[in-house]
Amino acid sequence: MTALNPLQQRAAAGLADRLAERLAGLAVDALVDEAMLTPKPGLVDMRGSGAHSDLSWLLMCRSACALRPAFLEMVAAGSGIADPGALRRRIGAIGREAETAMMAATGGVNTHRGAIWALGLLVTAAARQGGAADAADIAAGAGMLARIDDPDAPRRTGNKGELACREHGVGGARGQARAGFPAVVGQALPMLRLSRARGDGEAQARVNALLAVMAGLDDTCLLARGGRKALQATQAGARRVLAAGGMATPNGRKALGALETRMRMLHVSPGGAADLLAAALLLDRIEPCSEREQS
Repeated sequence: MTALNPLQQRAAAGLADRLAERLAGLAVDALVDEAMLTPKPGLVDMRGSGAHSDLSWLLMCRSACALRPAFLEMVAAGSGIADPGALRRRIGAIGREAETAMMAATGGVNTHRGAIWALGLLVTAAARQGGAADAADIAAGAGMLARIDDPDAPRRTGNKGELACREHGVGGARGQARAGFPAVVGQALPMLRLSRARGDGEAQARVNALLAVMAGLDDTCLLARGGRKALQATQAGARRVLAAGGMATPNGRKALGALETRMRMLHVSPGGAADLLAAALLLDRIEPCSEREQS
């Protein structure tokens, strides 16, 4: 292999820096947009804190911005580390550092633990493919990394999501990632694009995408707070909203109101679905950028 001359080295470094800035910026933007999207049943939005008394949309946005350095490091790792095992170990370490940065930014409140895992894997996988790949390929690449064991990761964390996985026998965020994010590729992105195609507003399309995930996901945030009863009620309510035409129709909005009332009574939040919506928004933005770069 021919060595690069100094000019080529600088050009390659500049290209890598631009890729890192772009992908990290898209990840932060996706988290901010998810936080500000309104209305979201049970979740933090511009109206209030949902089922989370310790959260606000401003805190969520502060947390998202604090994660930018970690996403930059993950993209750099994805671009620079060829061995999948070594890469998995490196991004695991970056992810744990990102959790520390998140807690420092939020005063100890868990805002984005699941999103660090999901979006971190996705930007790393996108970087491995040079930032030019479709959503399904990026998700599959992220799944490959997620299936690799990280020897430095703690065997037990005690997190609520982990406890819910064991109690209810579901895969949780880890299972979604290892499977290549089927709720993102199979539910959220198709609903997002279908809603746009039929003329729904962008915010309506994003809420519909969230509902599409909620309708089928074994959300560990719901299970941890309300058990199987809350999960089943939320899934059924999300399906009713979509069956009524989604957020762009009066009947859909009426069904959403009923779902919100039910979730307030149960005091539950679909936090796992929110993380996967952010993942969908990220992939939705990477894919058009990739197409422009190839044209």
